[in-house]
Amino acid sequence: MGFAEQRFNVNLSILFTELPLLERPAAAAAAGFTAVELWWPWADTPTPRQRELDALRTAIEDAGVRLTGLNFYAGQLPGPDRGALSVPGEESRRFRANIDVAAGFAQSLGCTALNALYGNRVDGVDPAEQDALALENLALAARAADRIGAILLIEALNQPESPKYPLVSAPAAVGIVDKVNAATGLGNARFLMDLYHLSMNGEDLPSVIDRYASRTGHVQIADNPGRGAPGTGSLPLEDLLDRLGKAGYEGWVGLEYKPGDRPSAAAFDWLPR
Repeated sequence: MGFAEQRFNVNLSILFTELPLLERPAAAAAAGFTAVELWWPWADTPTPRQRELDALRTAIEDAGVRLTGLNFYAGQLPGPDRGALSVPGEESRRFRANIDVAAGFAQSLGCTALNALYGNRVDGVDPAEQDALALENLALAARAADRIGAILLIEALNQPESPKYPLVSAPAAVGIVDKVNAATGLGNARFLMDLYHLSMNGEDLPSVIDRYASRTGHVQIADNPGRGAPGTGSLPLEDLLDRLGKAGYEGWVGLEYKPGDRPSAAAFDWLPR
């Protein structure tokens, strides 16, 4: 599968944000997309009211697009990515309260990938304590994902933008994938390969692809520098996606970039279609 054959979906939490949330699925469909993904849309609550969940579900269904990926509750996004599942106290409790809500919403739309951001280090807390809490919560999330036939995604972010986030390399994220799979015995934890974040960390992207394509459950892209559309920076994204295809990756590629000073609908002129 080469670049032209890749399956692209659009992340509605970073693109089409000039529109209200409930209008974004239809806008993505009008731009030619058949699938979308989302960060947890309610940053202020892990347990939104049922009518809010129903309204978003209806908007996605009416637009005729498929929800292919959803983040668990991760605190205040957008902003410095921080997550909640490894943060002791209220944030961890909020994450746990969100697990079944997010899984149920994903199941209602046939979504089969749930992303769990690990969470920032907390000053004054032993990192080993946070890691133990993270593994416990990730195991709960993996079991919930398994119940709906989904995979659990573990993502590496980048150190410059998320300096307190501990998973800032592909090996670090894959190491957590292995720990979760060992803890649950389910084998449904997978690596989320975000080429923008990995490039910001200075990783050798061809080597990452060759080493981890078989462990990858989802791919996200943006150009670097700037986190803009492909072609606005210096990353050879077409070549990298060709390499992914040759390495056997056949999943979705999420467009998780900023549209720049233009409407989101105008930010897809680089696509092979």
